[in-house]
Formats: sequence, structure tokens, C-alpha cells
Amino acid sequence: MKVLVIGGGGREHAIVWKLRKSPMVDKIYCAPGNGGISQIAECCSISVENIKGLIDLVKKENIDFTVVGPELPLSMGIVDEFSKEKLPIIGPCKEGAKLESSKSFAKEIMRKANVPTAFYKSFASCDEALSYLENKRLPIVIKADGLAAGKGVIIADTPEKAMGAVRLILEDRVFGDAGRKIVIEEFLRGEEASMLAFTDGKTVLPMDSSQDHKRIYEDDKGPNTGGMGAYSPVPVVTPFLKERILKNVLEPVVFQLAEEGIEYQGILYAGLMISDDDPKVLEFNVRFGDPEIQALLPRLETDLMEIFLAMYEKKLHEIKLKWNPEYAVSVVLVSGGYPGDYEKNIDIQGLDEAAKINKTVVFHAGTKFKNGIFYTAGGRVLNVTALGKEIETAQDRAYAAIKRIYFDKMQYRKDIGSKAFAHLKGKVYETN
Repeated sequence: MKVLVIGGGGREHAIVWKLRKSPMVDKIYCAPGNGGISQIAECCSISVENIKGLIDLVKKENIDFTVVGPELPLSMGIVDEFSKEKLPIIGPCKEGAKLESSKSFAKEIMRKANVPTAFYKSFASCDEALSYLENKRLPIVIKADGLAAGKGVIIADTPEKAMGAVRLILEDRVFGDAGRKIVIEEFLRGEEASMLAFTDGKTVLPMDSSQDHKRIYEDDKGPNTGGMGAYSPVPVVTPFLKERILKNVLEPVVFQLAEEGIEYQGILYAGLMISDDDPKVLEFNVRFGDPEIQALLPRLETDLMEIFLAMYEKKLHEIKLKWNPEYAVSVVLVSGGYPGDYEKNIDIQGLDEAAKINKTVVFHAGTKFKNGIFYTAGGRVLNVTALGKEIETAQDRAYAAIKRIYFDKMQYRKDIGSKAFAHLKGKVYETN
């Protein structure tokens, strides 16, 4: 069958890479794709926002199935539009996608479903938000309500920072329309983890655990980014806790949406804060996490296309996920200056040498390919993922591969996966 993957980042490269291993898939298209994806799929220069153009492509090329990578087209209702044309696609409808495109909507669904989360209030008025902050305990979290590419969260530890964050989002509109409303919520302590699940609206099938690293610098310092790396599985998410997250978080949300007439079919991502085996939801995403999926898919042994078809046909209860027991560590290489301003069109060297490291794969996030050379084309450029029986082995392999890669002003975190060490030695690692 022919498959279209929508998107052009590291997540989509990982999806395309995994789908190529399926005997059911004959050809893969990717729109718009990137330099790395162009080596294993036919890239089409169609924006993820151009829903009509994507529909036309599917019809023209007789594509059998479409997979949506990023959140933006989901929030725009791409699944609704494809469904009207009777074109098979996997992902939640526009109403379901509000779990990510509106934090206040997600909080309301959690309240109704009794899902544990931080105490919060929503504001559209700057004056009301500032008044609310006057007697609030610090630190406190201020979030843009809408989509902000993973950067719309500000943790304020002083009254000045809290008030500044409110003005920055509601008055200065640094996040554009995503900041028409804000959510102010209590600051949760513990360790973060991500739990993703496949769902057909009835069955919720959890993936293995993973952990993203959002801050730009080691030890979780500096501003938030779209993600600097991830590893899987996460020792803090024990089998007991995984079952608890399924029963207290993932299933209640899917079933609550169903009660409200929203059939949620696709990927459900729960960003969690865990303290003393007590998980609370920080956020929901409605697609594969990036870079979490770059650590998860190399460990997934079940045919991904088989899973997608089961989700679409509402036969997910027939699927049993099988995971490679090894650890995976995925490190993101970014352009100098990211998440702020950065240069593009810098040539990348050493990719072939990096790929020679055992059990290592390099996913392209922001690259282009021209005249036999890869160039940088984004803030997050590459994801270097390695497997190992021990997490130290996976980490060593990933960083050994990184030492063979070079582009001017390349930067990356050197501690991806290190949070697992303390747990594996019987200690507890806590992060803010």
C-alpha cells in the first residue's frame, strides 16, 4: 500500500523509517519532508497547513493511508476534511485535537474525568490575571492557552517574573494567537515522564515510557525548547505506575471525550509529573511526542502499519505491543542560538561515519539535501538515537556517534538519559 506521512521533522523521519520496515508498505510519500526523509521516501513540497493540497495529492497518487505527524494540521481539522472525502487517515478530529490546542479545554476535560492535575485558573484579561497572582505561592506556572511549539510555558519564581510573563503573553502576544488566553497553575515538583498511547476511541493501548528534556542546557537550565533529547524506558515509571496511568489518566480522558460525543482516534500523549508514585498531568498532546518517539520507535518491534490499520478499523484490542527490552537514548543536535535566532544553510559533516556506530540511527529534524550535501534548515537539526542493554551503553553509543558529526556552532546537551542513573542505583532524582 501507499502511505503519506504529513510533517517534516525528526518525528516524521522516525515514522517514515519505521513504516519502511513494514511488509504492508510499498511506497511512502512525505509532505513536506526534509533532507533525511528524502533518502527513504518521496518528498512533496506541500505545507502541513495546506489541507486541500494534501487531499489533492492523496487523490492524484492513489495513496491508501495518511498519518499526521504535527499538531497544527490536527488542530485545523485535517482529519475531519479527509473523512469527508472518505480518505483513510489516522489522528483525532478537530474537537479532539483541542486537548492540545487549548489548555483550558484539556483542564476542563480532566476535571470532568477526575484526572489528577495541577490546580489552575484561566484568564483572558491581563488585569484579572495580575490581580489573581497577588496572593499566589511561588514558583508558579504561566502557560499560553494555544499551540506555541512547546515553548509557551513560563515558570516564574518571583512576583516580577510572574507578572512579566502574564504581560508578555496577554499584552505583548509573544506567542501570537496562542496567547489570547492563559492558564495559571500551581507548580508541581517531582520527575517528569511521558506516556503515549494508541487509541481507536474504545481501546487504549499504552506505549512504553519515555522522558523528554525540554531545557536547552544541562541539569534542566535555560529556556524551554521543542525538546533536546529523550530516553526510554524510564525507571521511575514502574509497571505498577504504568497501569495506574492507564486507568487514572489515559482511559478516563478518552472515555470522557466519548461521553461528550468526541470520538478520539489516534495518539494520546500525557506529559506527567511524578512524585511518590503519584502521577499528575502537566499537558496532553494529540500526536507522537518529538523527540520521545525517536527513542520509542527504535524499540517498538510490532509492525507500526499494522497498529495504524487496527486503530483505523477499530480493532486495536487485537494488537499486543512488543518492545525491545534495551534502552534507547536520543540526543538532539541544534543550531547555535536555538531556541532564539539561528543561522541556516550550514553544511553537515560526518553523518556516514556516525551511522557506523553499532545500534545507532540518525534521524533528521531540520535538514535539506542539495548536490549530495546535507545542510541545516532548522533549530533542531538531527536526532542521534542509540540502543544498549544498559542505559550507560546506549548513552555512550549516542555520544560516540555525535563526536563524528560536525556543523558550525552545533550544540547539544551532554546529559540525556543521566536522570535514570540515580533510580537504577536506588536513589530518587527530582527535577523542577
